[in-house]
Amino acid sequence: MVTDGSTDKVVVRLDGVSKEYGDSVALDGVSLDIRAGEAVAVMGPSGCGKSTVLNMVAGLDRPTAGSVVVHGEDLGTLNETGLALYRRRRVGMIFQFFNLIDDLPALDNVALAAQLTGSPTAQARRRALELLDELGIADRRNAYPAALSGGERQRVGVARALMNRPAVLLADEPTGALDSRSGEQVMDLLIDLNQIGQTLLIVTHDPRLATRCASRLIEFADGRVARESALERTA
Repeated sequence: MVTDGSTDKVVVRLDGVSKEYGDSVALDGVSLDIRAGEAVAVMGPSGCGKSTVLNMVAGLDRPTAGSVVVHGEDLGTLNETGLALYRRRRVGMIFQFFNLIDDLPALDNVALAAQLTGSPTAQARRRALELLDELGIADRRNAYPAALSGGERQRVGVARALMNRPAVLLADEPTGALDSRSGEQVMDLLIDLNQIGQTLLIVTHDPRLATRCASRLIEFADGRVARESALERTA
């Protein structure tokens, strides 16, 4: 775990964030801090606002009111180009359905994340191979997504998300499209990442994922934080 005092640092801060879509209120004055090294799970029924929170932190959506600050950067001050750079450099995203590029092998799917920020191809491929090796799938580096199992595809997705050493790793239902065995492997991977200091924000419907991988649970209802609780990880 992180032991250098950086756990006191706020990596993500939402301050009075509201989001309206016409007459619909997705978020209603949400304030939330996530500190360095935390693993935070967000749960709640469909339409409660949890995915909107993830989109706010990812810079994929803008609040109607309030502010979102990530790693000291106020997202409200960034234009669309600035937000695109922010997404590449500050956050990593793990998706339920992987979002891999079908006509690129695993290694190039991962390396592309660094190449888009200007890293030389050879350097990006070296780091991609290191990550695939750490995640136990270096031997699948030349396989295309269609030839990978669900668990392997999600590991490629995790490697891609980690390429640019993100301040926070965002996971949107990361086990939702996996069988139980692959899901368990991805949970173990998220725990391992958090134990070496990676900050995590996980949106999920799965209480087992939350209790296994997170140290804090935030429950949403009707666009608001309904309850927060500390979690003791289960085996």
